[in-house]
Amino acid sequence: MAVEPGENLDRKSIAAWCTYDWANSPFPAIVLTFVIPAYFTQAVVGDPATATTWWAIMTGTAALTIAVLSPILGTIADQGRRRKPWLGVFTIIMALGSALLWFVRPDPDHAMLLLVLVGVSIVAFELSMVFYNALLPTLVPRHWMGRISGWAWGLGYFGGVGGLLIVLFGFVQADPPPLGLDASGVALEHIRIAGPIVALWLLVFCLPLFIWTRDPRGRGLAAGAAIRSGLSELRSTLAGLREHPQLWRYLLARMIFTDGLNTLFAFGGVFAAGTFGMPVAEVIMFGLVLNVTAGIGAFAFGWIDDRIGAKRTILLGLCGLVIVGVPLLLVESKIAFVILGSILGIFFGPVQAASRSLMARITPEGAAGEMFGLYALSGKATAFVGPWLVALITATTGSQRWGMASVLPFLVIGGLLLWLTVRDVPPDRQSR
Repeated sequence: MAVEPGENLDRKSIAAWCTYDWANSPFPAIVLTFVIPAYFTQAVVGDPATATTWWAIMTGTAALTIAVLSPILGTIADQGRRRKPWLGVFTIIMALGSALLWFVRPDPDHAMLLLVLVGVSIVAFELSMVFYNALLPTLVPRHWMGRISGWAWGLGYFGGVGGLLIVLFGFVQADPPPLGLDASGVALEHIRIAGPIVALWLLVFCLPLFIWTRDPRGRGLAAGAAIRSGLSELRSTLAGLREHPQLWRYLLARMIFTDGLNTLFAFGGVFAAGTFGMPVAEVIMFGLVLNVTAGIGAFAFGWIDDRIGAKRTILLGLCGLVIVGVPLLLVESKIAFVILGSILGIFFGPVQAASRSLMARITPEGAAGEMFGLYALSGKATAFVGPWLVALITATTGSQRWGMASVLPFLVIGGLLLWLTVRDVPPDRQSR
C-alpha cells in the first residue's frame, strides 16, 4: 500500500480490516446467492416458482428484521466501549447458522429448516456489517476511503471465488467425494457440506481483524447506560435528519437502488437454476465468473472513486447494471446469460464500495456506528419490498423472468434521486 508523504496510516490495522471482507464473502456467494439457493430450488423444493416465492418471503422478512435492529444497535455501540465485541457475536451467529445447513436434507419437509437457518444467518451477516463498516472512518483519512473500501470489496469478491472453488472442485465435482460423503440423490452430502465450509472459512479468516484492527472507544458507557443513551441519541438523530439534507437524501436514494441491487444478487442462483435449468455445479461456475468480474470492478473503481467522487462512481455502476440487466432478463441462451452476467458483475462491486465510502465521508466524527446503523436501515428499510414483489409477480405470472424484471425500476429510480438531489462529497472534504 503506497502512502503519500506526510500520511501516517496503520497499514496492519487497515489490511486486517480488509481481510474481514475476504472472510465473510463466501457466505453471500455460497449461502445466499449460488449454492444453497440452487440446492433449495432443485433438491429441497423441486419447483422453481414455489422456491422463488418462499425464498423471496424469507429474504424480505430478514430484511425487515435488519431494518428494525440495525440503527438501534449501531447507536448503542457508539455510546458503549467497543465495536468489535458486537461484530464477534454476529460473526459467530452467522457461522453457526451456516454450519447447521449440513442437516438440511433434499426433502421438502426440510424446506422450512433451511429457510430459518438462512434467514437468521442473513440477519447476523447484515448486522455484523454495521459494526464492520463503522470501523472504516476510524482507520483512514477521507481521501483514502474510496480505494480502501474498493480494495476490501474486491478482496471480498475473490474470497467468494476461493470458497466457490473449494466447494466446486473439492466436493461437488469430486468423484468420489472426500471424507466419505454420500453424493446420492437421497443425501447430497457433497453439496450440503458447503454450509460448514462457509462457517470454517469465516471463523479462520476473521481472526486478523480481531487481533490487529484498532477499535477506538465509543463514549465509554457501561452496557445499561449505553442502551439508554443510544436509544435517546437515535431518537434525536431521526428527529434531526431534516437538518442534514444531504444525509437523508442520500439514504433515501440508496434505500431504493440497494433494494434492487440486493434483490438482483439474492436471486441470481435461483434464477439460473430455475429459468436456465443449471445444475448446482454450473451455478457455482457462473458464481465464480460473476465474483471474479465483480472483484475486478471493485478494485478498479476504488481509484476512480477517489478521483471523480463516490456519487459519480455509483451512478456509473447503476447505469451499467441497467444497460446490461435488460438483455440479461430477455435472453434464452444459457451462454448469452453467462456472458451478460459476467459483464453485469463488473458493476456490482463499484456501487457497493462507493456507497460505503460516500457514507463514511458524510459521517460526523464519533457517530460512525449510529450513521452506519442508519446506512444499514436505508439498505433494509424497504428491502422486503423487492423480494416480496418478486414473489408476488412470480406467483401471479408463473414466470421468473417477469418476477426478476421488477428489480430494474428500483435501480433507475434510486439512481435518478441520487443524481438530482445529492451533492457529491469531495474525497478530501466532509459533508455539511
